[in-house]
Amino acid sequence: MKHIITFPILLRLAMIWLVVGIFILFGSSFLATTMSYTTATTVFVVVLITIIVASFGVVAQADKLAHLLGEPYGTLILTLSIVSIEVVLIAAVMLGPSESPNIGKDSIFSVMMIIMNLVIGLCILLGSSKHKEQEYNAQGTLTYFSMIIILGGLALILPNFIVGKGLGEFSRAQAITIASLVLMIYALFLKYQMTDYKHLYIQPPAGSMRIPYPRQQEITTEEVAFKKDSENTVVSRGEVLTRIVLLLLMILPIVLLSHDMAIVVDFGIQSANLPPALSGVLIAIIVFTPESMTAVKAALNNEFQRTINLCHGAFVSTVGLTVPAVLIVGLIMSKTVRFGLTHAELVLFVLTLFLSLVTFLGKRTSPILGIIHLALFAVFILLLFNP
Repeated sequence: MKHIITFPILLRLAMIWLVVGIFILFGSSFLATTMSYTTATTVFVVVLITIIVASFGVVAQADKLAHLLGEPYGTLILTLSIVSIEVVLIAAVMLGPSESPNIGKDSIFSVMMIIMNLVIGLCILLGSSKHKEQEYNAQGTLTYFSMIIILGGLALILPNFIVGKGLGEFSRAQAITIASLVLMIYALFLKYQMTDYKHLYIQPPAGSMRIPYPRQQEITTEEVAFKKDSENTVVSRGEVLTRIVLLLLMILPIVLLSHDMAIVVDFGIQSANLPPALSGVLIAIIVFTPESMTAVKAALNNEFQRTINLCHGAFVSTVGLTVPAVLIVGLIMSKTVRFGLTHAELVLFVLTLFLSLVTFLGKRTSPILGIIHLALFAVFILLLFNP
């Protein structure tokens, strides 16, 4: 496996785990209640760089697994790896020194704005500039939106219109039921995505979108060639296992450093009197920057279906895994969890959903729609600092 475990990978792992070791041994002295601004800034920069480097390592190994296992398994591994990091960071903030009842909602909503407006907008604009109209599987793409509507509606909109513990909150019975339903729906979606309907999440052959929703048995010449290439490719079980181990070695440091990051972020937001929602935005940026770069790269490579799988799959996975995790942590640790959107956030949620539906109801991309998505993201940033 010499060609897999290269010197750059070993160097990256050594640097990451060195930082983890230092914080395990001396973190309590760094993060004392009387820490100075200089100490807090230094710790934040070190931990942030380490987490980002580890995240890029996660993406690199998940990307290799994607090519080994094919779609949609590869993209799914990448998405689940990234979302698991997000869940860990959110849980760390929830269990931090101060109450953060909105951290789950803020993170999920920030992911929606970043992924479905900023990243998708850039992918459409850059991909169209290079390849003109790009094709994708419209039927598979619309299933993502059905998931976004039901999961996002249950988690982010429903709490504002029910009698729970408080405005935007679920009662204990409601929390258990909603967490179970969201997890069940997401699990069934993954089952169908990986089995009978996986053909809906594969890049269609060029020109095939002239035929609306081609049936699975109507296999084109390009698909036959692809299947022959796949059959002739021998996937090494040892390489797959090695990359999974490397993936875990990159994820674990993020888990171990997440509590330290949460303490410093909370200190910085309170000291600088910044909007509390910035914590959720920061988590979304840290977690999804590597995956966002992968999505843009896929668009530039004219693999727009992979871009869709990464972006929309990321948001579906975020809601499908984060909502149950946050509700369960809240129930076990008796923490207040508030998921209801504010009025402004609700408007942005609906606008993003409608715009995305219009964007992907066709079968090809259009540059102007990318520009509109970017404009909507700019409004999100404006309202973040000027509510």
